[in-house]
Amino acid sequence: MSERVAVDMWFDPICPWAWITSRWLLEVERVREVDVRFHVMSLSVLNEGRELPEQYQEIMQKGWGPVRVCVAVQQRHGAEAVRRLYTALGTRIHLGKEPLGPELYAAALTDAGLDPELAASAEDTGLDAALRESHEAGMRPVGTEVGTPVIHAPGPDGRQVAFFGPVVTPAPKAEAAGRLWDGVLLVAGTPGFFELKRSRDIDPIFD
Repeated sequence: MSERVAVDMWFDPICPWAWITSRWLLEVERVREVDVRFHVMSLSVLNEGRELPEQYQEIMQKGWGPVRVCVAVQQRHGAEAVRRLYTALGTRIHLGKEPLGPELYAAALTDAGLDPELAASAEDTGLDAALRESHEAGMRPVGTEVGTPVIHAPGPDGRQVAFFGPVVTPAPKAEAAGRLWDGVLLVAGTPGFFELKRSRDIDPIFD
């Protein structure tokens, strides 16, 4: 029986592609010896100062709320609570199509067994330093030309590797999830390997 290893994923709750990747990683936990830990990054932080379409600027402004709530939960209750909250937020945002705002945050906190009063953290700019620190920890090894998801994991030779993605839909299940994991680690652990990409031709599928 091989020893279980820690795999770290950085997410922004509003990103549908990160949500699908996170559900895939939870499936990978079932078929490979990995334990996934979730951390917060922020598309709002990543896109600060960039020229963006007006509609996307509005999304980035609203995006501060849910990541602040996640940081507040991390500080008060730890990583396992963040994992539960991310599931609750993603279920409501991506499956339920609920709009971002205090009602959604309070409901998701309740779903996760947490104090709904923490929804007020969405407006707490005092959490931004910790948010930026978590964001930087995730993004430092992969640069600023990518977004979320970002994954850090031990590669095939035991050395730590970090990468953006995979961007996949729908999330593979059972052994298909494990095979994708094996392949991702193989290419990510290859020295000098940087990119494998093709244009997306379908929208996120949340099955």
